[in-house]
Order: sequence, then C-alpha cells, then structure tokens
Amino acid sequence: MKNPSWESYQLFLDVARSGGLTGAAAATGLSPATLGRRMVELERQTGRELFLRSQAGYQLTADGHRLLEQLAEMEGAARRVEAWRGNAVASALVRLALGTWNAWLIAENFPAICGPRDDFRIDMFIAEQRASLAHRESDIGIRAFEPEELNLAAVATGDVAYAAYRARNPDPAGSERWLAVDTENAISAYLRWPHQNKAELIVATVNRPRSLRDLALAGAGIAVMPCFVGDLEPRLERVGETIPELKHRQWIVMNNDDRHRREIRTVVDRMVKLFEAHRELFEGRRPKQG
Repeated sequence: MKNPSWESYQLFLDVARSGGLTGAAAATGLSPATLGRRMVELERQTGRELFLRSQAGYQLTADGHRLLEQLAEMEGAARRVEAWRGNAVASALVRLALGTWNAWLIAENFPAICGPRDDFRIDMFIAEQRASLAHRESDIGIRAFEPEELNLAAVATGDVAYAAYRARNPDPAGSERWLAVDTENAISAYLRWPHQNKAELIVATVNRPRSLRDLALAGAGIAVMPCFVGDLEPRLERVGETIPELKHRQWIVMNNDDRHRREIRTVVDRMVKLFEAHRELFEGRRPKQG
C-alpha cells in the first residue's frame, strides 16, 4: 500500500486542529466531502483509527493524538528549515496567529507593526481557534486566557468588551432581527451568545465572523462584536450596554526560546503599544463622538 504523502499529513493537521471537516475546509479550500475521503484513506494507509466521528465533529483517538504530536514536531522542523532557507535570500519572517478582529485591527494599522524600513516580513494566520505555539507553529499569538504551557511567555494587554451593534437609523421593522455565525463555527463565547440568548430571532447566519460587520452595516440586523470594532465604525450604534459575561482578558503569547529574537521582540512591543492606544475601545469605554 502506498505510503501517506506529506500533503495527507498536513490535511490531517487541519482536520485535527479544526475539530471537524468544515473548519478544515475553510482553511484548505477543499470540500468537507473530499477531506472526509482523504482522512479515511489516511487511516487505511497508516492502519490506525485516527478519529472518532460524530455530529459534534472529529475527535482524535489515542493514535490520532500520537500522530498529531509527531506531525507537529515535523511541521515545526519543516518551517524552521524553510525559514533558514529563506533567510539566505530574504528578511526574517514573523508569523502571527490571530483571530478575525485582532487581525482586522492590525491590518488597519499595519505600518505601526511593520514599516518600510523594517528588515522582517509578517505572515498572518487568521482563525478563531486557539493560537498554537507549542511546537513553533507560529511565533506570536493572541489568546483570551493566560497560557498554561510552560514553554510559552505571555504579556497581558488588557480587557476586551463586547456589545450588540446595528446600523444607525435602523428600520423599526427590523429592530429584533439578529445575525450570527453558524453553530458549527461559533467557537468563541461571543459567537455562541446569539444562539444562547436570541436563537428565535436570528434571521441570517454566516460561517465567518468578518461578515457580521458587513451585514450589520447593510441594515440586515443586530450582531455581537468586540467594542473595538463596533465603536470604531461611525455607521454602527450599540444596542444596549456591553455584555458583562463576555468580557475577558487578552494576552500576547510567544515561545520562551524565541521571545528575545530581535524581530519578534520588536513586533510584540509594537502590538502592545497599538493595543494600549486602543485600550478605551477594547474595554468598551467609548470616546466622545463628534
């Protein structure tokens, strides 16, 4: 029987880290059906059952966890080799693992993170699942909790508040129409909140949080978003106060062994400065609007 290819192993990593086919499909561009067939083929090639399949998703078996650990080490080594090879002809690469909205804020303020005179490049991996750095999958990540891994360092950047938003001057007929990310992709607490509190009023669902802002601006309904997103947009207004149970502390995390690398330290310091400049917005304390 043919040995598994590295591509098959990479697809396994995507499915394992996403916890199912839908999330992996969004990351790889392949259909869930194709990914499902590839995972069955990989199990046949390895002679091991790697997943427990259910309506809730793909849960790793003991063999699946062992394979994930080994592949994560291989992936980290492959990336280090690639970085080493690339450094011969290009500047250093700093890899960021970010959620949708922190990536949006950094994109909006990118020159504050990486300017034209910097001798490093930025790679942003955008996903809602927890930033993984244990095996150097990324150099810098943002998490909603302090890391427990002993090999990770962390810098607290303050609290993040959430509220519901709609377009200004809404149509009164649409005052109780809610928007949400579908349940399969509602990984974070704020994405689950509409399903837990406004399920009967949800009129549209999307598979990515970024579309919530676009739909709210179009007047489609009400969406829960971080205050640093909603309050920065003058075409949106809050519906009520901040939602207390969604507020959480935010952390920038990095690998202990790499945190003193000049380019990583530079990017972390600049991210801290950017978040500090937006602290009032992050915490839901809106500045006065003109």
